[in-house]
Amino acid sequence: MAQLSDDCFAFGGPMMTVAETIALIASRLQPLAESESVPLAEADGRILARDLIAPMALPPFANSAVDGYAVSGADLPSTGERAFQVSGRVQAGPGANLSVASGEAVRIFTGAPMPAGADTVFMQEDVRLDETGAVVLPAGLKAGANMRPAGEDVRRGAVVLDAGRRLRPQDIAMAAALGETRLDVSRRVRVAVFSTGNEIVAAGTPRGPTQLYDSNRFMLMAMLARLGCQITDLGILPDDRAAITEMLRDASSVQDLILTSGGVSTGEADFVKDAVESAGSLVFWRVAIKPGRPVAMGVIGGTPFIGLPGNPVASFVTFAHIARPAILALAGATPESVVATPIRAAFSYKKKEGRREYVRVSLRPATNGSAEAVKFPREGAGLLSSLVETDGLVELGEDVTAVQPGDIVGFIPYASLY
Repeated sequence: MAQLSDDCFAFGGPMMTVAETIALIASRLQPLAESESVPLAEADGRILARDLIAPMALPPFANSAVDGYAVSGADLPSTGERAFQVSGRVQAGPGANLSVASGEAVRIFTGAPMPAGADTVFMQEDVRLDETGAVVLPAGLKAGANMRPAGEDVRRGAVVLDAGRRLRPQDIAMAAALGETRLDVSRRVRVAVFSTGNEIVAAGTPRGPTQLYDSNRFMLMAMLARLGCQITDLGILPDDRAAITEMLRDASSVQDLILTSGGVSTGEADFVKDAVESAGSLVFWRVAIKPGRPVAMGVIGGTPFIGLPGNPVASFVTFAHIARPAILALAGATPESVVATPIRAAFSYKKKEGRREYVRVSLRPATNGSAEAVKFPREGAGLLSSLVETDGLVELGEDVTAVQPGDIVGFIPYASLY
């Protein structure tokens, strides 16, 4: 479990940029020390705890990249054609132990080991057989063509997967190709999630005329699950300072992170703020992000606390840019930069300087065949439909004050945010 000092997130400067916030998280949150060994089939999405060093070369032997005929590069015709006697046949798999002499060729198939003395392969469509059964090879091929040397992909002893990597299917394939059956990964980050408010109720229960069904908690738990977290659902807590304080203290003793949305502003009904200050310390982050304010982070019994805004879109955006980096830092992951893809805007927009904003957009084909971003037609951080009916976010940096149709902007697909 993370153990932090009460003032580890203290920041006395002006409103922080998103980049400064992420840097502060990375510098103050220490990775969990525990790791575990898991089968390859269960390693996708986990954080690699130790470097994976190749115990063998890939490929471990020289082999053919095509179907054709293997010969010695020293025998290649420089002009015209030359006939080679076919001395054998080799396919991929065990049992192949052939060699070629000068003037000989071996029929070979993709992936089959190169015969001793051969270093070049002619593709079968580039040759012909004569009436005696000899293969006639043309001039022009370079020695070493169409042959995969041993170690071409990975050399033995190389670090092929770095500790801190968030494992992907292709990483699992690399480990399997090296003969690994298990990988050491960081243990899952334990995260407790709760909602507060007398105005929200759980789906499936009676709802009063002025109440709403709780949605943020389920959105956050789904995003946490995609980050590989071990989630504890604390449900909905009433607007009661004592009850919230007790829950925070209990959760801090067993969790690595406590996450909630709403209730951390400075209003009279923001009970989470008071409860966090009673159970530990709360440092309000004045983060220059829209949608997103207020965002809070604190420490309760050595366990970090993150309070996200109550509006669904603001909660989504701040999870992606603040909670997600914190979770990855706890898991020991190498920091991941969210890279925006340049795309043409098909909308107008104005914003304040000094604040990073995220605009919900859909992609559509432009007249020139490329893609362009279309802004969701309505504003509002409480519109869940704006997340459901769009493809991602356009990121507008602190120095941007306006967007006009045709401008190049940065697009971030939702799939890259969790």
